[in-house]
Amino acid sequence: MSAVRFLHDDWIFTQVGGGQGTRCGEWLPVNRFPTTVHVELLRLERIPDPFLGMNEWEVQWVGESGWIFKNNFTVTDAELGARHVDLVFEGLDTYATVTLNGREILGAENQFVAYRVSVKQYLQPGPNELVITFNSTNKGRQLEKEHGKFHLWNGDSSRLHVRKAQYNYGWDWGPVLMTVGPWKPIFLHTYDLRIADVDIRCRVSEALDVNIIVDLALSEDSSGSASVLLRDPHGKVVRHRDALAVGIGKASTNFYLSSGEAELWYPVHHGKQPLYTVEVAVKDPDGRLMDCRREKVAFRRARVLEEPLIDQPGKTFLFEINNIRIFCAGSNWIPADAFLTLLSQQRYRAWLRLVVDGNQNMVRVWGGGTYEADIFYDICDVLVWQDFMFGCGQYPAHDSFLKLVEVEAEQNVKRLRNHPSVVILAGNNEDYQLAESLNLVEFPARQIYESLLPFIVSEFCDIHYHRGSPYSAPGVPTADPTLGDLHQWNVWHGSQQPWQNWHTLSGRFISEFGMQGYPNIRTVDHWLDGRADERFPQSRLNNQHNKAAGSERRLELYLVENFRHAFDMESYVYYTQIMQAEALATAYRFWRRNWCGKGREYTAGALVWQMNDCWPTTSWAIVDYFLRPKPAYFAIARELAPITVGITRKEKKTFTDELSASSFIIETILEVWGTNSTLAEKKARLEISLFDLDCSWSDKISVDVVLVSNSSTELFSDQLLGQPTRTKLSEIPRAIIVSARLLDEAGVVLGRLSNWPEPYEFIHFPPVKDLGLSITIGSDGESVELAAQMPVKGIVLDVEGDDVKWGDQAIDLFPGDPQIVKAIGLRGREVKARFLGDGLS
Repeated sequence: MSAVRFLHDDWIFTQVGGGQGTRCGEWLPVNRFPTTVHVELLRLERIPDPFLGMNEWEVQWVGESGWIFKNNFTVTDAELGARHVDLVFEGLDTYATVTLNGREILGAENQFVAYRVSVKQYLQPGPNELVITFNSTNKGRQLEKEHGKFHLWNGDSSRLHVRKAQYNYGWDWGPVLMTVGPWKPIFLHTYDLRIADVDIRCRVSEALDVNIIVDLALSEDSSGSASVLLRDPHGKVVRHRDALAVGIGKASTNFYLSSGEAELWYPVHHGKQPLYTVEVAVKDPDGRLMDCRREKVAFRRARVLEEPLIDQPGKTFLFEINNIRIFCAGSNWIPADAFLTLLSQQRYRAWLRLVVDGNQNMVRVWGGGTYEADIFYDICDVLVWQDFMFGCGQYPAHDSFLKLVEVEAEQNVKRLRNHPSVVILAGNNEDYQLAESLNLVEFPARQIYESLLPFIVSEFCDIHYHRGSPYSAPGVPTADPTLGDLHQWNVWHGSQQPWQNWHTLSGRFISEFGMQGYPNIRTVDHWLDGRADERFPQSRLNNQHNKAAGSERRLELYLVENFRHAFDMESYVYYTQIMQAEALATAYRFWRRNWCGKGREYTAGALVWQMNDCWPTTSWAIVDYFLRPKPAYFAIARELAPITVGITRKEKKTFTDELSASSFIIETILEVWGTNSTLAEKKARLEISLFDLDCSWSDKISVDVVLVSNSSTELFSDQLLGQPTRTKLSEIPRAIIVSARLLDEAGVVLGRLSNWPEPYEFIHFPPVKDLGLSITIGSDGESVELAAQMPVKGIVLDVEGDDVKWGDQAIDLFPGDPQIVKAIGLRGREVKARFLGDGLS
């Protein structure tokens, strides 16, 4: 019988030749295995915390040093009695030489692959010594000298030659921390015969019938037999095959389930996620069990549709699951820690819980990090856009590099192919875009993205392959908004347009866009590490914790164009957070409006850059390193609710005399629409309330509406009540505030939104004493009721001391429409609120 024994105990490590980490000849105990060197040195207090202050630059020597990890393990006579004994290294970071009892058994050079080594001939009964020597990551510089220096964005150019997580070299949101060590499990595998591969293809027809094809490959020829059974989500056996011959080391079978008996998988918010189990067992001719394997699978028909559109040029780029077209709204995922071994299952669950609770239905695993841990895909109930690990670079394509990529791609495609969430594999992140922007004649990695990767994907799975992200079509610029996916960075980067222009910056699928915002003030104070003299926005330590080039200039550009703000630390955090919330919510609102029904899916998805952080920092993340959501997280969640209401106001200028530039009228047009992601039309009542901030005038419009299923619906368009037609530019528009709500037949609010005149810097907010703002703590001590007698914009709640898990933030409040906010961990404490015009700035 096949048996696995993990070698996770009693490891020690040392720095080659001694140095800053260890004295010469000094061996240190490994606290927890798998691990990397920074993590162990930090636990032993041999290095300062690189997440604090400027300490990142105090630990650069770690990655440039050599390190040795050693383990002594005992092997029994019974283990040596097996026909085969292998050592399996699931992940070594990155360049390593492995010896067993003094004999070299492996040279590793790719962080993204597992290595299996036959070692029976090197083992001995009793103690055995396993030594892993990790070479300096400077080997990348040696490879660069050999193969040439290529172009890139972010990090050191030598990274392009190294198959290692590229973000370790530094990115515009992350530190330079070159990890090294045995970062994934190592185990001893004893067996006479093992299952080498189980290829399961769950093919769902248009009629939603399911055909399950199981191909089994063994480690060698056998005269035994195999059995395959299928269990439903409740554990009941629904199909079974016995006595499959495996004489040539292979066996195949298939099962058929009609649409009536197959439970289909849908992404969260669109249906259930039932998982079936395929169990494979192999026996020898005497009926003894040799090996077994269990694989979780699910049934869904996943397609990427690129079809002509009605009324607009180009084609769709949309995802269809089980014949249902889905507007994909979610986020980009980077590694959630600079030190990957610190990511526990609990942290993965907490992160993905935030994704789901934020009404997201897709996550893009970005190509500069890693192929995520199995637990990520196992528990991921949203759709996954998976990049291959190439990011922002002109990668080489010489023979030895191609071989590394081939093994990497095959292993990871096989590992990911049974996860129903993975619906697209993209060749790279922004490599085509870089080649275009620099007018590169040489683009050797085209061979990878257009030949090697598509061949491997088609050979080993049924997942849709896309050459890169962004990518439009062969010979078409990646910025083309009518084809493929688009990274829309003309807000913040590029032409730095106002976020109010998102509606003109659309595309068929927006796989990246973003706006920066400071994290929670507690996170800022964490990296300041007690330095009160650095607690201001322009300080050196705050700059150290924002890696984006020109971040101060760009933050201030968008702040000064929209807000009157102060520069104390708390105010700066607040205003950048509200700015981020407003910018990102506006993008989702406009782009969801473009989902107009079959043939009119003008925008079919939007993935914000980015969901998470890998260290405490100011970035585009909507949740910070410590899993503290920024206000933008909540603003986006509201825009991604099943039913939402959208509002915009437009000024319409009409010249009354075609020969005069000074004779005109300006009308303000109010437009209101709704979105409905459910599969049933929804009857609702649209209530539009209007207020003038400068006087007591108010008005209300109420109409019955029907929201079309799985589409946006235009609901209202007319001149803005209370706003006079203007004939001179010197006539200042009145500060008319609009609130819109959709209510069901029982009066339950299905969606709400407000629209204020922008930019907000021009608004004369009423005195705080006139707002009638009340904050009432619920009887349970874990909720807050907000109410006001005048409109209030951008409420962010906080408390002194430990943080609270808030149910909502960045709240707009209106008379007659109180809101209750959950506040887990509040424990009855006094709540303070920031809002625009609060007099604290």
